[in-house]
Amino acid sequence: MDAQTKLELEAAAFRTLQAHLQKRTDVQNIDMMNLTGFCRNCLSRWYQEAANERGIEMSKDEAREEFYGMPYSDWREKFQTEANDTQKAAFEISHKDAT
Repeated sequence: MDAQTKLELEAAAFRTLQAHLQKRTDVQNIDMMNLTGFCRNCLSRWYQEAANERGIEMSKDEAREEFYGMPYSDWREKFQTEANDTQKAAFEISHKDAT
């Protein structure tokens, strides 16, 4: 496989992941963090970092809006729920070594 095709396939996979996560608003970021070690915010930060590395100025809010498909404050208001004690405890355990 040539490099351009590989790049295009990776971009298509990313777009599919992004669309999937935009549809699955029931999946909370804390659950993603507990299970995978990353969430939508991480993905938007990686997107921002990639843009910045290429000389494209992009703020955290702009990257989040690009990834979430709406301003992050709107997404939080519409879809984010308060983390329960079980989720918080799992987060503490899963990120114990990260600090």
